[in-house]
Formats: sequence, structure tokens, C-alpha cells
Amino acid sequence: MTDFDSDISFSDDFDIAPVRLTVDLGALADNWRTMAKRSGNARTAAVVKADAYGLGLEDCGTALYEAGARDFFVAVMQEGVTLRTYAPDARIFVLSGIWPGQEGLFYEHGLVPVLASEEQLAFWMSVTAELGDHPCALHVDTGFNRLGLPLEEAIAFADDVSRPASFSPVLVISHLHSGDSPSSDLNQRQLEAFRRVAEAFEGIETSFAASAGIFLGSDYHFDLTRPGIALYGGEAVNGVPNPMKPVAAAEARIIQIRDAKKGETVSYGGTYQLARDSRLAIVSAGYADGYLRSLSGSGVPVRQTVKDGAFGFVAGHKVPVIGRITMDLTIFDVTDIPEDHVHAGDYVELFGRNVPLDDIARAGGTIGYELLTGLGLRYERRYIYPDD
Repeated sequence: MTDFDSDISFSDDFDIAPVRLTVDLGALADNWRTMAKRSGNARTAAVVKADAYGLGLEDCGTALYEAGARDFFVAVMQEGVTLRTYAPDARIFVLSGIWPGQEGLFYEHGLVPVLASEEQLAFWMSVTAELGDHPCALHVDTGFNRLGLPLEEAIAFADDVSRPASFSPVLVISHLHSGDSPSSDLNQRQLEAFRRVAEAFEGIETSFAASAGIFLGSDYHFDLTRPGIALYGGEAVNGVPNPMKPVAAAEARIIQIRDAKKGETVSYGGTYQLARDSRLAIVSAGYADGYLRSLSGSGVPVRQTVKDGAFGFVAGHKVPVIGRITMDLTIFDVTDIPEDHVHAGDYVELFGRNVPLDDIARAGGTIGYELLTGLGLRYERRYIYPDD
């Protein structure tokens, strides 16, 4: 006996893929417009680093450019080179700055390095002295202790009369470390520090707020905001309803549905024992696909602090992950779904419209950023364009 149709047919790759990802570019564009509206008088950039948070730099970059974004932020030079094809007249800022040997590509593709250290500053001054003026940005640390010139050094540099005339930053930026926690006093402390920076660099545009900072209000917006995770449908602020539209939906195909008896164990280590006779759906996704092992229903340390593991959605029902997630396979309990409603070959939604991205992330002890950027190479992708 088999659930499979015996007729030979030829299907679209997406229809038969073991794991697949749908990216709604219309929702992405709408999310950018939402963040632009929330940014008030500030212009709104788009952060597309890490392959547009795992969803595809080319397609997402094009959709954001067509929505109106003219300022983009990437992490590394190679991302900027790729993006330039799809955003021909945009300003593209490279957050990791510049290193010797990269200067030719920065000039050729019109990329703007974000300088974050004295070493990068000195190198950039030597580059512009040799190759001519080229825009740059300056990153100032206001309390993150990650990238950026120390606050007092940056302010002193702004007042340094010996600063070369060829050094002409078009933007000064900093970054909030607790913007996702609106009640944190540290946000106000960083804001006061960045106001000092903005005053010191009077006449140069400033940027302070990423997604979470935009929600903190107009005091944090300055001249340019930099939404990232919110564009892709993720939660930017802790403990409040997420107003953004879901953009990505990941699904995995059911390979087999099997019956198992009460008292039997499931998956590696036998860490999950069935409390009833059950029907189990084995799907073709695992941690090699970015469906993290920590999402397992049992047998992983995070279950000691976060009670419930991940869940999926199929045939109109939420279904829990049981046992340990493995490299290529995950097991869902589909016992409560009528037997004729779910079959081998059906797809289980891992996250998407019915399974919020950040709910799944919390089950794995992480954040939506990590799930999106960790998507594996095996997903067959389908992009839904605004006019579709």
C-alpha cells in the first residue's frame, strides 16, 4: 500500500523539494514602508547583510530598492559588490570597513566604507591621498564595546584641525545594544552619548537607530534609520506584539507516517517515551537545514529551562516536535490529526504565517535572526513578487 500516485509526471522543483522556502517580497516591501513611516522625518535605509538575513540578497535587494530604499547597509565588501547590480544609484555602506587590497573595488563599485578604528582611519586617509576623494562613514562606540572609535577619541578627531581635507565622512553612526528592551536606562545613556557625537560632527548626517531603535521614538531617529530584522518579519522589540508582516515560510516534506506504540521511545538517545499509541510524521529537515537541534522536543539542555520544543503546522493543526532533531530529519506527532487529512508527501510548515518565526526561535533558546541567517543550502526557493 502506498500514498503515492503511480503515474509518472514532471513537476516544478518547488513542488517536489524536500525542504522549501517561500519569500514574500511584497510583504518585505510593505515592512520597509512601515518602518519608513515610523521613522518620521528621517530617511530609511535597508540592512541586507548576511544574504538579506538569509532570504536572498539579489531578490530582496531589488524589492527594497523598488520600494524606495536608496541607502543600504551590508556587512562585507563582497555583499556590496553584488548589491550594486540591483541598486545602481544607491549608497551602499560596508559595516566592516575596508582592508588593504580592497580599495580598488570600493572605488569601482562606489561602496562607502564604515571606518571603525584608528587603523582603518589611517589606511583610508592614505587611500584618498593616493586615489582621490571618496565618501566614507565613521562608526563611533557609545557603549556597545564592539565596533567603533571610542567616544572621546571620536569627538577629539572631529575637532582636530590637522584632519586632512580629503577625509570627508558623509555619515556618522553608532548602534544601540539594548534597543530591544525599551525600559532599559542604557538606551538613554547611549542616546546622550550619541548626541555629543552628532554635535561634534555638525553638518554631517547621523544614524543611530536600527529596527528596535526606530520603535523607541523620534529622539533616536536622527537623519537616517537602519531597519534590519523588522524588514524580514522578525521581532525587533521584546515583550510586545510584532507589527511586521511575515516574509519567509519554511516547509519540509513528510517522508513517512508511521505508527508507534505507547511506551516506545523516539529518536536518538530514546529521550522521548510515548504516553499513548501515536502516529509520527518523519519530515526531511534537520539541523543541516538550519532547523536547530536545540528545537528538539527532548534530550537537549535547553528543555531544562524552556519546557516546550518547536512545533509545526500541517492540515490546519499545530503539531509538536518529539524526540531529538537529527541532521536531516525531524519527527512530529500528528496523532491528533484525522488519519485521512495528512499523508506522506504533504508539507509541514516549520515557520511562516501559521508558525511565528520568533516563537520557534524562543523554543530553541535563540532569536529569529539566527534561524533566518542559518537556513541551509538545500531549500528550494520561491519568490512572490508584489504583482503576483
